[in-house]
Amino acid sequence: MKKILLMSAALALLALPSGVFAADGTATPGKALKMVLLPKFSGNAVFDLAHNGALEAAKELQNPTDLQFLAPPASNPTGQIDIITNATTQGVNAIMISDNIGDQLAPAVKAAHDKGIKIVTWDSQIPSGANEDVFVAQVDFTETGKVMADMALQILPNGGKFAILSASPDASNQNAWIKAFHDLLKTDTKYAKLQEVELVYGNDESEKSYNEALALVDKHSDLQLIIAPTTIGIVAASKAMQDEKLCDKVKVSGLGLPSEMLAYTKNGCAPNFALWDFTNLGYLSYYVAYELAAGDLKAEDGAKFKAGRMGDYTIKKDPTRANGLRVLMGPFSIYDKSNIEAATK
Repeated sequence: MKKILLMSAALALLALPSGVFAADGTATPGKALKMVLLPKFSGNAVFDLAHNGALEAAKELQNPTDLQFLAPPASNPTGQIDIITNATTQGVNAIMISDNIGDQLAPAVKAAHDKGIKIVTWDSQIPSGANEDVFVAQVDFTETGKVMADMALQILPNGGKFAILSASPDASNQNAWIKAFHDLLKTDTKYAKLQEVELVYGNDESEKSYNEALALVDKHSDLQLIIAPTTIGIVAASKAMQDEKLCDKVKVSGLGLPSEMLAYTKNGCAPNFALWDFTNLGYLSYYVAYELAAGDLKAEDGAKFKAGRMGDYTIKKDPTRANGLRVLMGPFSIYDKSNIEAATK
């Protein structure tokens, strides 16, 4: 009898589809779950990559219900509220949100959560953590500050003046990265000669970011570096410096997509930049949301699960917020002339 039970258990594991494995909570494939992937806004290549990753996970998990990929235009960030509200009235099972307006989302998120909808944030969390089940963090936000500071020091080894071109003032991920960067500059003498002259926002709009970069150069004649921790901002700033033939004087660094930064890194406008894998981020976020919505995983500190090809993860308390749980993905990749071409193939 014992042998029969063992054989039955083994056959059950073999019956799971490729990429789905038993963990502390087992991913149950084939459940018809209505899922919404909500990035900050439309028209950003990195969010399209996240969408591709989520679709890959949906196929592995055999969800027969199509994933909804919904996003407001960059000019209307509060459009995220309308999308969450509409999804709530449609009775979806899970909403995966990259928060672009901070705690302004709180009422809409609470209404959704009160209806039993699982709320998973990714890329950019809800600052308060209220009514958020889990945040899927691309990297440790403290590490982001150090990576930015180290890249700046590599470009300006003897120190110099830099400015930050961020996205939206309400983007919680950007604010957390910049805070970590500022804290490091204040506490570590290694970075003492780096001098910040201004922090500006391009609202993750190409034209506005381009103009903000030019305005920084006009305002600060001794500016040597623009740090843009935003994929749209770094491309816009690089193009602005290239167009004005200022690449020898003002360098650009920050967070960017290799395919969009290839030319600017090769010509020296942006000697280095960093990023993580957005396809993996979308994939992991979908796995977390699916398992939560299916009842296979509980949003609690210490809960373990397996996310297909990405392996084992544990939900833990988010060290960056007083409230909230986090799954940490990682790692960073830093790009320069030595590896950017390989990264774009």
